[in-house]
Amino acid sequence: MKRPNLKQVAAFLPLVALILLAAVFAGKSLWRDTQVETHAMVGKRLPAVMLAGLNGEPAQAVKVGDGPYLINFFASWCPPCIVEHPQLMALQARGVPIVGVAYKDEPAKSQGFLEQRGNPFAVVLVDRDGRAGMEFGVTGPPETYLISSDGIILAKHIGELDEKAARTLLSQAR
Repeated sequence: MKRPNLKQVAAFLPLVALILLAAVFAGKSLWRDTQVETHAMVGKRLPAVMLAGLNGEPAQAVKVGDGPYLINFFASWCPPCIVEHPQLMALQARGVPIVGVAYKDEPAKSQGFLEQRGNPFAVVLVDRDGRAGMEFGVTGPPETYLISSDGIILAKHIGELDEKAARTLLSQAR
């Protein structure tokens, strides 16, 4: 059997390197916890965005009450938003103030979503074009932010909230 020469071996090195890189990237993405993610906005002041209310109310800042509160980006077209909705209703029943932001959704569809399932939000704002979501760093709904009474983003949860995730998120309140 003839041994491969150096030129033949060198021709396969880029292919081997590409396969190794693909394996590393695949491994990192498969074993990454997508719900616990550091975020550039955590620890910073709430973005100064003004959004109109769902029922046509004039634009207002994203703020509710004097204590810590949650901001939840949701959409009627979002299946995980349906899954997390009972947890949001439970939080509201416990007195947790929540600002809802209808993300890249038609107001009539957002309104129908809330009429059908109940409205857990103290205020519902509309982000039709997703600009506010970009300011917050939203990658897709649902995403929930814990905001301190002085307007600092304390934590971010990506994906639907369940009881454990809600407890973990709220435990970070100051």
